[in-house]
Amino acid sequence: MRTGSEPVTARSALRMRFWLTVWGLLWTSAGTVAFALSDHPGWAALCGALLLIVLVDMAVVLHHIHQGPHYQPGPDIPPYEPVRSRPRPPGGPRPGG
Repeated sequence: MRTGSEPVTARSALRMRFWLTVWGLLWTSAGTVAFALSDHPGWAALCGALLLIVLVDMAVVLHHIHQGPHYQPGPDIPPYEPVRSRPRPPGGPRPGG
């Protein structure tokens, strides 16, 4: 959520995170295949579990990228109004005591 206090040029690192998941996808799939072929089922299972985590992360990143400017606001989108506290009713309890 934007509050208006972040820099105008702030950008999300989703594209970098996407390419890091591609890199992780390559390494974990290669590790799974290599360990399975070299008869190390424990290491192959570990790499397979990491492969599933990388795939879930990639799906989340792609979902956020496809949400567009609502998720990644650009300089042409004004900041959201900050949340304002509601005024205390007269005679109501005081905050903190």
